[in-house]
Amino acid sequence: MIEVYTDAAASGDPGPSAAGVIIKQGATLIEHSFYLNERNNHEAEFLAVIKALEVCRQDFPEEIISIRSDAKIVIDTIEKGYTKNEKFSFFLKTIQELEKSFPYVFYKWIPEKQNKNADRIARAALLKYTKPENRW
Repeated sequence: MIEVYTDAAASGDPGPSAAGVIIKQGATLIEHSFYLNERNNHEAEFLAVIKALEVCRQDFPEEIISIRSDAKIVIDTIEKGYTKNEKFSFFLKTIQELEKSFPYVFYKWIPEKQNKNADRIARAALLKYTKPENRW
């Protein structure tokens, strides 16, 4: 089983955003960060899960995946398999499609204090990509 920790950071509502993903395979930790463009925090949290599933689909397609996030709205939406929010609906459908690449994917909400490393990666990516010299 692969443990995956996701988090997002956004500066503004909406504003520049980034995602941090940590993949734990046994004792090995693999870190990924992604710039997500202009998003609000909820959208960025959904995209963090999507990015994690995309990485896992490429690197661990036959594994059972356990995704952990401190974004309660994201975990609740995925577990219910339903949302009234049209923007969230697109993200949910994308997640459900990506899940088909694995034998089983489950989700767990975790407190922020258990997600510090993914948060650190997301915040570092946000700082990196929002520096004036890194903008287009």
